[in-house]
Amino acid sequence: MNPATHALIVIDVQNDFCPGGALAVVGGDEIVAPINALMEQFPVVVLTQDWHPKGHSSFASSHDGAAPFSAVQMSYGEQTLWPDHCIQGTEGAAFHPALRTDADLIIRKGMNPAIDSYSAFFENDRTTPTGLEGYLRTRGITTLTLAGLATDFCVAYSAIDAARLGFAVTVRTDLCRAIDLGGSLAAMTAEMTAAGVTIA
Repeated sequence: MNPATHALIVIDVQNDFCPGGALAVVGGDEIVAPINALMEQFPVVVLTQDWHPKGHSSFASSHDGAAPFSAVQMSYGEQTLWPDHCIQGTEGAAFHPALRTDADLIIRKGMNPAIDSYSAFFENDRTTPTGLEGYLRTRGITTLTLAGLATDFCVAYSAIDAARLGFAVTVRTDLCRAIDLGGSLAAMTAEMTAAGVTIA
């Protein structure tokens, strides 16, 4: 068992990110059983859930003529446009049915229709907080292990932000799967390493 100061953060293991989903990550369902087993080793477990309103600004369908996986400039910088996914209250937004959900905290992100939220800690403006940092601080957490979907987007952004906030962070890449959009996996792995994240 890890010490009481160590939390497991499980990122976005939701139906839409698993095979058959609207934004499926190859092998996304393969990590569910080992993540469930890993939960036994942590005194604090947090799950995150992408939770978009219909017509979210990060959806390609919200921009006339835009194709999924193209990019646009938003007020906060470049935004990849995604297929409609993880819409609030839909089956696609639900956790994978085999995932254990008896967590200490479930944090929902991406609810602001005007801004996406990859990170578990901040929206994509990198300044608007989700509240996760405050929860972890009040629980006395100093060390984080991250797993989930997808390595090169929500996991990586969460890990980098956590390191920036002063947490000791490890990403279990064996318990993540990547989208790898135009070399994004290598790029974000390098960014995580540069931020001081341990890649395990």
